[in-house]
Amino acid sequence: MTDIRPYGDTLNDGKIQLSFTLPVPNDDKGREAAKILARKMGLTDPNVAHSGALDADFTFYVVYGSVAHSVDYSAIKVQSVAEETMSMEEIADYIREHIGRKIVIIGASTGTDAHTVGIDAIMNMKGFAGNYGLERYDMIEAHNLGSQVANEDFIQKAKELKADILLVSQTVTQKDVHIANLTELAEMLEAEEMRHKIILICGGPRISNELAKELGYDAGFGQNAYAKHVATFAVQEMARRTRG
Repeated sequence: MTDIRPYGDTLNDGKIQLSFTLPVPNDDKGREAAKILARKMGLTDPNVAHSGALDADFTFYVVYGSVAHSVDYSAIKVQSVAEETMSMEEIADYIREHIGRKIVIIGASTGTDAHTVGIDAIMNMKGFAGNYGLERYDMIEAHNLGSQVANEDFIQKAKELKADILLVSQTVTQKDVHIANLTELAEMLEAEEMRHKIILICGGPRISNELAKELGYDAGFGQNAYAKHVATFAVQEMARRTRG
């Protein structure tokens, strides 16, 4: 099957559920407004499954309906980080064989981003969901700088520690603030003549490998990425550059 549609009750019935907020009271008129909006978005037979007042003049809606559109799944091309993931032990062995020394990785949530869940999951020893962080990896010297690290301070720390790899986590994405911050960091590294000397990786819930490369990074990791995925790419890329 190449043309696919959302699945609800039966295969390819097109059933979907979406949620949104409107600046209206939680009443019959507001629910009708939600259904009209859903129809304009292409849903047929929309039904307001839930409406809840956020305050007197704002209401949250959950709308259920069907879409007629389909997707040609076979035609989709995704620019992903196509490395066969190694285990923690395999990564250590790979570094010994192909690089011959411990590598230095520093990570942080830079700019005004105060969220540390993502960078902690990748860096901290305990990791996340049974996947250990880089601090536990033999042959990796990992430094987690935490959150709200200014790009200037991040670069200065990279110089002090002679970092091989920089990891940047971005969780806050309102008004595309993550794009501005990531772009600034890449440009600052270029100005410092450091960009070609390090491997630059970013990650976050709205980060893709394609976006990362557009912004001047070597790779980008989104949801369901763990330390082993990041480390596999990083050490193999470092070895490729060493050979080159």
